[in-house]
Amino acid sequence: MSDLSVELTAPNGRKYTQPTGLFINNEWVKSSSGTKITSINPTDETEITSVYAASVEDVDKAVAAARKALKDPSWRDMAPTDRGNMMIKLSDLVAEHAETLATIETWDNGKIYADSLGGDLEEVKGCLRYYGGYADKIHGETIDVGPDKFAYTIKEPVGVCGQIIPWNYPLAMAAWKLGPALACGNTIVIKAAEQTPLSILYLANLIKEAGFPPGVVNILNGYGREAGAAIATHLGIDKVAFTGSTATGKEIMKLASVNMKNITLETGGKSPLIIFEDAELDQAVKWAHIGIMSNQGQICTATSRILVQDTIYDKFIEDFKAHVKQISVVGNPFDESTYQGPQVTKTQYERVLGFVQSGKDEGATLVSGGEQFTSGPKSGKGFFITPTIFSDVKPTMKIYREEVFGPFVVIASFKTEEEALEMANDTTYGLGSAVFTQNLQRAHRVAKRIEAGMVWINSSNDSDFRIPFGGVKQSGIGRELGEAGLAAYSQTKSVHVNMGAKI
Repeated sequence: MSDLSVELTAPNGRKYTQPTGLFINNEWVKSSSGTKITSINPTDETEITSVYAASVEDVDKAVAAARKALKDPSWRDMAPTDRGNMMIKLSDLVAEHAETLATIETWDNGKIYADSLGGDLEEVKGCLRYYGGYADKIHGETIDVGPDKFAYTIKEPVGVCGQIIPWNYPLAMAAWKLGPALACGNTIVIKAAEQTPLSILYLANLIKEAGFPPGVVNILNGYGREAGAAIATHLGIDKVAFTGSTATGKEIMKLASVNMKNITLETGGKSPLIIFEDAELDQAVKWAHIGIMSNQGQICTATSRILVQDTIYDKFIEDFKAHVKQISVVGNPFDESTYQGPQVTKTQYERVLGFVQSGKDEGATLVSGGEQFTSGPKSGKGFFITPTIFSDVKPTMKIYREEVFGPFVVIASFKTEEEALEMANDTTYGLGSAVFTQNLQRAHRVAKRIEAGMVWINSSNDSDFRIPFGGVKQSGIGRELGEAGLAAYSQTKSVHVNMGAKI
């Protein structure tokens, strides 16, 4: 395995062995083409290492391994309790290796280490353990239709699942998909984002150590246009689950139609955060900051449109600007004092700066930020942007309507509850939303009328793996997490038993 791994020392001094191959059938292999992906440290723009990129032929091999494992008694006939215990063991192994996994995540992605360790890895552990507990509680039912027929249902796995994960939460999104799929007895071919290829490969060794049979989980890196498209179109894959942009989600829907795959999509968002005049303003300020500025603003549910009642509009902007300046410390993601690290790639960095220019051109008011930050660990290097606030934003402006995916927020005012709802719902997206008010009747009334898959009342983006997650409109299809997440990875078979009816 010497040519399929490399010894690395991360910026925080942690040394570890980084796998660089494709994980197929519980073995590390090179790609058939020899093509590699180079991972770039977004903090200083240096190369970390290169890993093998899967070709169409490699996807074929991974699917064949997954299909064989699906039918193999070692997995097919495993008692659900044993399957669940294996998942719980994987959760324990993640806990043992949490500091290394968090280090890789921060190095490869740019998110702050405190979030990688205290947020993402906690979620990975919790999600795997949660669905491990569900593994032996997935069952059918008997249905009484009279004495002449005995009817019952069986819950079965969907089959071989292709899973394509994004770069903003590589390990957490992997856990969201691996958890319910494994609990239901499926086998998996999972592809990491080409921008963040490293942490999922380290996780692969833990999956093998936990005892999962060969072929149950196959992990590939690769380019979306080749490996991702091969997964979406593969006739040997029964389901595709994808998290990423709406544009890519639409392409996957088209490609997956070749054999009418079961699909789950979690795509883009432009989520509103509504603040009424009776809201507890200091809490609204703090939650609004978390809702858009955490994880460098690279969150699909980021509440990136703040709608404030006109009577408190100026006061909110004043307080929000001061809070962002105090809390959003930009810098080295491994430093304890840092709140915001770099954007994940140069492409994303340039995209955000492009939206800054668009906001200026359209006449919005730049309250603060919107500039390159050049005082990172290596002066003049790194994809850092100062947290950006625009006010006086109109619903017709590009920065109001399009997803930026960065530390970039727009603020607009409204007069009435009806106007707030019209503004909130005036979007092609419908993922998350938030409402701030001390009037519970209004809170529930507005929550019911907002066109979104999720509504936070007096908070923002405090998601939980036990609660369903997903959107409406062009923000996706289906739900992940919670008990609802199991539905995407199981199917119901009905069995009719003739108890004596003669014809």
